[in-house]
Amino acid sequence: MARIFGILTTLFPLWILICSGLALFYPEVFTWFRGKWIVIGLGIIMLGMGMTLTFDDFRQVLKLPQAAVIGVICQFTIMPLLGWGIAHLLGLSEISPHLTVGLILVACCPGGTASNVVAFLAKANVALSVLMTICSTFAAILLTPLLTKLLVGTIVDVDAYGLFKSTVQVVLIPVVAGVLLNRFFPRMVKGLTPVSPFVSVLAIVLIVASVIGQNNETILTSGWRLLAAPGLLHLSAFALGYGMARIFRLPEDAARTISIEVGMQNSGLGTVLAKKHFPGTIAPVPCAISAVYHCIIGSLMAGYWRWRSSKANGHQES
Repeated sequence: MARIFGILTTLFPLWILICSGLALFYPEVFTWFRGKWIVIGLGIIMLGMGMTLTFDDFRQVLKLPQAAVIGVICQFTIMPLLGWGIAHLLGLSEISPHLTVGLILVACCPGGTASNVVAFLAKANVALSVLMTICSTFAAILLTPLLTKLLVGTIVDVDAYGLFKSTVQVVLIPVVAGVLLNRFFPRMVKGLTPVSPFVSVLAIVLIVASVIGQNNETILTSGWRLLAAPGLLHLSAFALGYGMARIFRLPEDAARTISIEVGMQNSGLGTVLAKKHFPGTIAPVPCAISAVYHCIIGSLMAGYWRWRSSKANGHQES
C-alpha cells in the first residue's frame, strides 16, 4: 500500500496537468472546491509538511550550511525580482493590475513541498531541499508580505499586516501543529506517513484546478501574456538558481537542489493569499497557472538530471 501511494505521489505533475486541463473545459468538476475548502486544503498541506519535521530538523537550521543560506537568499531575491521584471516586460497591468499582483505574490512565496519530491527524482540533495523548504517557509511569514507590499504597493493597495496575519494562520500554525504531532504522537504520525504526502498532493491539485475552473474564461481569452508570464518566471528561476549555485562553486547535487527550490514555489499559499486579500479579482489566476508550470518544468528537469546521473554512473562502471 505504501508503494502505491508513493507512486501516486510521484505522479503529482501528471495529476496537476490532467486536472488543470479538465478544469479549463469542464470547470464544474472542480469549482465546488472553493471558499473555506481552499483554506482547509492549504492547512492540510502545511500540516502534512509539519508532520515530516522533528525538533532535530530545527537544530540543523541553526547550523545552516553555506548552500542553504545561498539558496534561501536566492529564493527571496531572484524570484521576486523576476516576477516584477516579467510582469512589467509583458505589460500584465495593461490586461489587469491584479495579474501583476498575482504573479509577484507567487514569486514572493516560499518553496513548495513538491520541490522535495522533485529533488529526490532529480538525484539532488534531498536533505538540503527539505532544509531550504523549512527555512523559506518560516522566512516567508515576514518576507512574503513585505516583498509584496514593496513591489506592488504602488499598483494596488496591499495590506502587509493582513498578509502577515494570514500567513501565520495558514503556514505557521499548521506546520507547528504537525511538528508537535510528530513529537508527541509519533506512532500515529508513522501510521499516516504512507498516505499523507498523497493527501497533500490531492489538496494542491484541487486548489489549482478550482481556481483555473473559476477563471477558465479569463484564461482562455486573456491571450499569450497571461500564459507566458508564469512560464517565463519559472524557466528563468530554475536557470538562475542553478547558475548562482555554480558561481559559488557548490557541488552538482546542491546546484540542482537550489535550482529546484528557487524554481518551485508554494503556489497554493499564493492562491489562498490572493483569494483572501484580493477577492473578486483575477489575482489568484497567475498563482494557479504557476503551479502547473513549475510542476511540468521541475519534472522535465528531474528527468534530465536523473538521466545524466545514470549516464555518468554508467561511464564510471565501464
